[in-house]
Amino acid sequence: MARILVIEDETILRENLVELLEAEGYEVMAAANGREGLHLARTQWPDLILCDILMPEMSGHEVLEALARDPVTAVIPFIFLTARAERADMRLGMTLGADDYITKPFTQADVLQAIATRLEKRRQLVSLYEAKLDELRQSMAKMLPHELRTPLSLILGYSSLLLESQLVLEPADLRAIAASMLEAGQRLQRLIQRFLLYAELELAARDPKRLAALRSLQVGTAVERMAETIRRQARAAGREADLQLALAETPVPIGEFHLVTVLEELTENAFKFSTPGTPVVVDSRCEGNDVLITVADHGRGMSPEQIEAFGVREADLYQQRGQGVGLGLALVRRIVDLYGGSLRITSTPGVGTTVTVRLPLS
Repeated sequence: MARILVIEDETILRENLVELLEAEGYEVMAAANGREGLHLARTQWPDLILCDILMPEMSGHEVLEALARDPVTAVIPFIFLTARAERADMRLGMTLGADDYITKPFTQADVLQAIATRLEKRRQLVSLYEAKLDELRQSMAKMLPHELRTPLSLILGYSSLLLESQLVLEPADLRAIAASMLEAGQRLQRLIQRFLLYAELELAARDPKRLAALRSLQVGTAVERMAETIRRQARAAGREADLQLALAETPVPIGEFHLVTVLEELTENAFKFSTPGTPVVVDSRCEGNDVLITVADHGRGMSPEQIEAFGVREADLYQQRGQGVGLGLALVRRIVDLYGGSLRITSTPGVGTTVTVRLPLS
């Protein structure tokens, strides 16, 4: 049965709501003020929240505003319990993201009907999400065998040649074979690491303790580490002359390994899908309470349909060039989501693409 959080400072009303909902079979948590309720929402992840507006320490509006800043809690259905039914109050609540209003005094039927309606809508959204996730898994499953086989076949083929050949190979030929095997091995290793990381992030998204530990990580002033990572990608692409950096001296609210992963994926895409001789610009800066990291290229660009398709850029090129599995951008988006941030893509086909990562400092 669904778990419901009741945030109400009036003791009798709070106890009556808890008794009513438990009698209906719901699992119920209760908080006597907004601050306590916000803590329970962030740590226990209820399926729905009933919340008063006028409360000590934090008002209902402040609780809803705080929950809306976190992608994990922003999707929890939120119903206000209030004696204030003025149009301005209702408009403010809806603007902040409230799903419904129940005006005091109310009947048991009012409460139960509102809860049933919002939980049903949530179930529909969860079903849609699961369907899209299954679609993504199937897409990856189709591409992964080919991506694994390609470098593995090359390694096995060259290994067999070295073992079975009766000819004495020249040093230059041996070096060429060794270089090809090393490149294939590195490609295979990175692909496996990507999928393991994606699986780890999916587990973290469903485990509050893992998520809390992940969000406690923060890089200090990260300019040198960021610049080192980005320049390494430019060297690997032979594009050092095209790189333009403008990194601000600011803390970055993300673990170092995940920061490096985000930068590697975004800059690799920027170099891979733009023409040598055109600039790739990477900058970071503070904007309000957020840190912004932007990677811009002047390459082939993406269509609105590709952007909408959740990081299909590499998957599209996979079909054309036999490289990439569409995981890079999806991986970046997942990392950023789990840190409470957002990822925005703006692109024009034939002109270029700009990817902006926004991470909250608080």
